[in-house]
Amino acid sequence: MLNVITHDAITEINLARPPVNALNIDLLRAIRDAVDGALAAGARGLVLSGAPGLFSAGVDVPSLLGRDRDGVREFWREFFLTGSKLATSPVPIVAAITGHSPAGGAVLSLFCDYRVMAEGPFRIGLNEVQVGLVVPESIQLALRRIVGPYRAERLMVAGAMVESAEALAYGLVDELTGVEQVVTRSIHWLQGMLALPSNAMLTTRAIARADLTSAWAHPETLPIDQFIDAYFHPETQAVLQQLVARLKKKD
Repeated sequence: MLNVITHDAITEINLARPPVNALNIDLLRAIRDAVDGALAAGARGLVLSGAPGLFSAGVDVPSLLGRDRDGVREFWREFFLTGSKLATSPVPIVAAITGHSPAGGAVLSLFCDYRVMAEGPFRIGLNEVQVGLVVPESIQLALRRIVGPYRAERLMVAGAMVESAEALAYGLVDELTGVEQVVTRSIHWLQGMLALPSNAMLTTRAIARADLTSAWAHPETLPIDQFIDAYFHPETQAVLQQLVARLKKKD
């Protein structure tokens, strides 16, 4: 499910769950374990990467639809725990967005310090509304602090997916490069951070990210049940069923 690659003081956590790096419980737990393992081994920076052309397709909707309320709650608990793990990381993280990154894939990138995206016709966005899902406040906060309140509202309410050049213009990503260079550029940015006086850089970073870490420090207190109520709304279930039917036709 993951490839963990060491680049000196930087650890790359590469999502490797074919065909689309869809997020299920096992992958979410594996990401958290990899972060903990890298930090325990002394990593001073992390890169979260995907496959060429695709970072992550987001939540594994087909597997989620077959679950009862307790099962759905377990999944979203794992998702929010993983968001918390990234948001509260004591070392900088770069999202190496190697291609398309809808929904949950885009959400994970919001918790990182910096986002390098593959240049070209690749799309990114929080398209939850398009598939009937509500974007909770804790995730809205993560987007607002990156692109600003008004732009975040426009993107989220429309469930917009934007191509890489537009994402750069909005500030949703920080840098574009060729798909094969995304990880290289991510490592390069991190190396620049790690070359700075460590205490000053990390302390300043902690102050700058205090709003994000405060919101995500205790994921068990997030209103998950309210989110799950919205997930089981008949309209949401109908839209998700239609989405899965379309996916099956493509197979």
